[in-house]
Amino acid sequence: MGGLRKYMPITWFTSLLGSLALIGTPLFSGFYSKDSIVEAVRASHLPGAGFAHFAVVAGVFVTAFYSFRMYFLVFHGDERFRHKPFPGEHDHHDDGSHHDVTPHESPWVVTAPLILLALPSVVIGYVTIQPMLFGDFFKGAIVNDIARHPAMLELASHFHSAGGMAMHSLQTVPLWLAVAGVVMAWWFYLKQPAIPAAIKARFAWIYRLLDNKYYMDWFNEHVLAAATRRVGIGLWKGGDVGLIDGALVNGSARAVGAVAQLTRLLQTGYLYFYALVMLLGVFGLMTWQLWPQVSRLFRF
Repeated sequence: MGGLRKYMPITWFTSLLGSLALIGTPLFSGFYSKDSIVEAVRASHLPGAGFAHFAVVAGVFVTAFYSFRMYFLVFHGDERFRHKPFPGEHDHHDDGSHHDVTPHESPWVVTAPLILLALPSVVIGYVTIQPMLFGDFFKGAIVNDIARHPAMLELASHFHSAGGMAMHSLQTVPLWLAVAGVVMAWWFYLKQPAIPAAIKARFAWIYRLLDNKYYMDWFNEHVLAAATRRVGIGLWKGGDVGLIDGALVNGSARAVGAVAQLTRLLQTGYLYFYALVMLLGVFGLMTWQLWPQVSRLFRF
């Protein structure tokens, strides 16, 4: 929206604190978690640790760039919210007067959680890094056996205090990559917005690839989810409707109905019919029993 800093000061300030924590600014909570991960990967000798270290260090720059891109585009620069109303609002009242679309600070139900989340994002890392990572804060609930992990053992040997860790970061590459990411976001989106527009136009196919998240959502929707839906429809139509309902449940019911139809032809309720059937039965039984004697008689 742009330019929201003067309209939403609490949201602006808490977002700034959260962004600084997210990019790993020294003394902020994100710094202690981020730098601990980066240093642990650097100290590791497991296969692939070198590439993992490159990836997490490059991620520091990327995180700083996109975090402050969001921050600068939302809270600084030109105001881009006056050309249309907010969702659910109308340009004019019923009396024809223009509707005010000036943004305003959120109510306390939103700002209070923002403040309560912003404060720990600033201080909680400083006060908990030593007892949680290298101490016995969790007691027996979570076992942090540093001695079994060489990288963590090396981290513990170099750790002296939370303040010392922050001061040491001034000499490390991740901090200056984070600074570079912030400066580049400021330059690109506040000072020279034509640069990202030109990059987008020049590398449109890369932009589309990244904007579509490597088309993983498309692949999931049109391949994996579609195949899952087809399998589900097949099991429903063929297994449930065709086999279970059609053959077993309804098929057995139809078989019972067919037998009942035939049985009903014999169960007329007339006594003379039953007597006739009994006589025919006796005749048939006697014929079956006497047929060998009769056949021998007629051969002579």
